[in-house]
Order: sequence, then C-alpha cells, then structure tokens
Amino acid sequence: MTDKIALTPKTHTVPPAKFSHGVRKGNILQVAGQVGFLPAVEGEPPTPAGPTLREQTLQTLANVRSVLQEGGARWEDVVMIRVYLTDVDHFAEMNEIYNEYFADLTEVPAARTTVYVGLPAGLLIEIDALAVLD
Repeated sequence: MTDKIALTPKTHTVPPAKFSHGVRKGNILQVAGQVGFLPAVEGEPPTPAGPTLREQTLQTLANVRSVLQEGGARWEDVVMIRVYLTDVDHFAEMNEIYNEYFADLTEVPAARTTVYVGLPAGLLIEIDALAVLD
C-alpha cells in the first residue's frame, strides 16, 4: 500500500484546522484550496498579496505551484483546476490573468470556475488542483 504524504511548503502557514495544503498518495496529488496570502512570516498572521484580483490570483497560483513542487509535481502534471471567485464580475478578468499565466503550457488542464461566498474578508479567489504524476 502506498503511503499518504501531507504537504505543507515552508512558504505556507500551518492550516488553521486539521487539514493539509496538499496530499500525495502514489501518483495522485491533490492541492487543497489556496488563496492569495503572501509567504508566511513566523509569528505574523497571513497577509493577502494585495486588494486586487490580479495580485491575489497571481499569488494564489504561486501558492498552488509551491504545493505542487513540494509533492514533486509541475503544472504539466495538473489534470484539473477549480477556481472559486467571490464576485461573478471578476470572471472575465480572472480568465485573462489565467490565460496569461498559462500561455506557455501546451497541454492545459481541465478547469472549472464557480462563484461562492465563504472566503475570509478581503480575499477574492481560491484555487485547488489535482495532479497525476508519471
């Protein structure tokens, strides 16, 4: 049986509840929902990358990438990305940022975007990802 490995990159804070930023079991890696917090500073609360959707989206993608790397994966290994926005009016802007970010990725993952409420105040986006490694 393959061991399950919990992943928390050094750039991330310890989760506030009993969950991991990512989990790898065999060749499957699930990245938990990430938000646009800047890299963790010990003893300080998490800080959003900025007030704009662009700042938060780019930092959120960087945070997802950190978990992927911690588990030995790359964007090329991602088969599904789920994006959660807090405002439907951000959909077009998020797509523009997303397309720029993944412009060099030839085989793009499946993706899903939905609008939901429930992120901490000031946060505009959350992204999770599922990767399958060779």
